[in-house]
Amino acid sequence: MYVKVTDGVGQTYSLTQLKIDNPNTSFPDPMPDNVLASFNVYPCELDEPSYDPLCQRLVPSSFSQDSDGNWMLSHTVENTEEAAAKTQIRRHRNEQLNDTDYLALSDNALSSAMGQYRADLRAVPQQSGFPFSVTWPTKPTE
Repeated sequence: MYVKVTDGVGQTYSLTQLKIDNPNTSFPDPMPDNVLASFNVYPCELDEPSYDPLCQRLVPSSFSQDSDGNWMLSHTVENTEEAAAKTQIRRHRNEQLNDTDYLALSDNALSSAMGQYRADLRAVPQQSGFPFSVTWPTKPTE
C-alpha cells in the first residue's frame, strides 16, 4: 500500500494510479523508493487493530508519520449493522455445526462433550451479548 502526500495530507494511492496519472513517464520495475518519493508517493504500513471480522469492520482513519519518516495508516474498529452481524455469526455457527454433523449420525455414538459442544453452538444466538460479544465454545477432540 502507498500514500500520496499533497500539501502535507496523505491519501491512499497505488502504483497503478501513479502510472495512470503519469502516462508519459516510463517507470522502472521494481519501483525504487526514491522514484516514488519524487512523485510524493511513499510506502505505507497498515496499523490494523485486532477485531472480529464476523461482526466488525476496519475503517481507515488517518495517516501519520513516525520519527523515521515512515508512513502508517491507522484504522478504527466499527461494528457492522446488527442484522448483518447476526447473519454472519449464525453462518459461522452453522459451519461449525456442519463440521461435526457426521459425528451425530445414528450409527455413531456421540460423546457427551461433543453433544455439549453442539448444544452450546446452537445456543450462541441466545447469549446476552449476541451478536457483538459472542463466547464461542471450544471444540472437543473427537
